[in-house]
Amino acid sequence: MTTLSSVLPKPRQQLLSSEQQNKYERKYDELTSVKPRKQPPPYGQRSGWKPKTQEDFGNGGAFPEIHVAQYPLDMGRTTTTKSVESLALQVDAEGNIQYDAIAKHGHTESRVIHSQFKDLVPLNQRADIEKVTLERPGEDEVKETTEKTREALEKIVQGKIKAAQPKNVKVNKPLEPTYIRYTPGQQGETYNSGATQRIIRMVEMPVDPMEPPKFKHKKIPRGPPSPPAPVLHSPPRKVTAKEQQEWIIPPCISNWKNAKGYTIPLDKRLAADGRGLQEVTINDNFSKLSEALFAADRHAREEVKQRALMRDKLAQKEKEEKEKRLRMLAQKAREERAGISSASGGATGAVAESESESESDEEKVREREELRRDRRKEREREYRLSRMGAEQRAKYLAREQNRDISEKIALGLAKPTLSKESMFDARLFNQSEGLDSGFKDDEAYDLYDKPLFAGASSSSIYRPKKEYDSDLYGGGNAESVNKMLNVDRFGITKGFQGADTAHSRDGPVEFEKEEADPFGFNQFLDDAKKGSKRGLDTS
Repeated sequence: MTTLSSVLPKPRQQLLSSEQQNKYERKYDELTSVKPRKQPPPYGQRSGWKPKTQEDFGNGGAFPEIHVAQYPLDMGRTTTTKSVESLALQVDAEGNIQYDAIAKHGHTESRVIHSQFKDLVPLNQRADIEKVTLERPGEDEVKETTEKTREALEKIVQGKIKAAQPKNVKVNKPLEPTYIRYTPGQQGETYNSGATQRIIRMVEMPVDPMEPPKFKHKKIPRGPPSPPAPVLHSPPRKVTAKEQQEWIIPPCISNWKNAKGYTIPLDKRLAADGRGLQEVTINDNFSKLSEALFAADRHAREEVKQRALMRDKLAQKEKEEKEKRLRMLAQKAREERAGISSASGGATGAVAESESESESDEEKVREREELRRDRRKEREREYRLSRMGAEQRAKYLAREQNRDISEKIALGLAKPTLSKESMFDARLFNQSEGLDSGFKDDEAYDLYDKPLFAGASSSSIYRPKKEYDSDLYGGGNAESVNKMLNVDRFGITKGFQGADTAHSRDGPVEFEKEEADPFGFNQFLDDAKKGSKRGLDTS
């Protein structure tokens, strides 16, 4: 029988070599060759036989007459896989258990992991320093490490470059077609068109570049992190009662919320604050600050006291100088009023000039300073008056008028009252009736039942007394005073328009008391009360 390749025409392009084609043919023969299947023994001849492999079941179910555990198609079999969390116990060359296998799990052998106490000891102090090799690596090892480093860096760079570039259509060349020889299991003219074998050409299916992805990419879980730092524990020791007491942590108790409504003792609530664990310490700087403040306050008080003393001394000196000046002016005014000759005045002036010339320069400077101060105060007062309103300025001038009596005191014109009797009105004392005794039964009780000036005449009230100083009250004799009183400055003697000039008066104006009910209103109310209930009597 000739082969199919000799019958078929030769291909235009030789895709595979003879050696490769022979290799594929051998593989095809292995795949398509029919192997005899292992069948279970027939029914009735299965005594002592037990199914062990899947071929024993013959793609069927279990055998009920065989009383052993059977798992056809591995149905019901529980697979026992090794737990990833547990590691096998490992020992080193000396027989010591390697506890650092947990830290080294999941890492490559090239990664250096320090997990022993000797890793913290310097090399020059280690006991196994002879085993440690400090030789420089050879050229082959250096080249190998350099090549690995270069490849790793190129891989990282190429990945970054591809991620930055736009996603283009793949331009990889399609794989070469594969030929498979197929021999059907059933032979005959009715099957496979009478052919005993067929050659199948397998070609890679073209991929549409615009087709959406068919699979969802899942991220691979991260690898294990870097090994933790070794934790060195001190040897175990017994816990004392004091340490146990210190390790008692009170429960967290809120001062605001108690959702469950528990009754919490007061000592537990206070212990939860932690206020008993804190020691109140006062800084030494507080005492230093208080001492500094006390010293500064004492120093400031001393300075204020000294300034007050100096101010009092200056004020006393100014007062004495002012009194001296006013005394000299009063003396001079008295001498001029007494009619002392000008010669004596000239003599006194010469004496004053000689005294003034004998004063020191300091007194002159002080006087000039006083004059400047007075002028400054006067300017400030004038400025304040200019800024005031009309009503406020009028009130201020009325209040300040006739208040300065320093000149009168210096001239001896202000005479204080020596007797206490003239300080009060004698008519206010020792009265049998008054406000304290209560009002009388009469509603129209008159408080002013006596005239004010009962014993004095009207002409003597407005007449100045002769014993007072004439300079204060204008001076003059009785004739000039009478003449001044008789002068009709406002035309009173002629009378006002519409006034009754038949009666003339000698004293103050007198008024007549009018009736209590001038309009008859009270009488009207009395009549209304006495009238009928339906209304007033209009008749």
